Amino acid sequence: VKAAVPVDYSKAITPLLDRVVVKVLSGERMTAGGLYIPDSASMASGYLKAKVLAIGTGIKTKKGSLRPLDVQVGDTVLFSEYSGTKVQFNSEELHIIHESDVMGVVQE
Repeated sequence: VKAAVPVDYSKAITPLLDRVVVKVLSGERMTAGGLYIPDSASMASGYLKAKVLAIGTGIKTKKGSLRPLDVQVGDTVLFSEYSGTKVQFNSEELHIIHESDVMGVVQE
């Protein structure tokens, strides 16, 4: 049995502007109060916890300078489960979201 080769997503997928490619860490959602709810328990809306795999270059300000993103590859972030777009890549489900959809960075 071959071991899965880790993919460098920052080279495989290049998000544009302020977009971020993330992979949800588990099937759990976090409510606004900070409680984790497994997918099997409820259809209530909440937040997803994900790992940042690739980031865009940033967005241009009104003055024309480039503002880099606040999140970095490897960060663990929270975002609304309804934001962004789901994509299949390398038989994995990834999300492409705007940086503004990130609610916060989780310090572990």
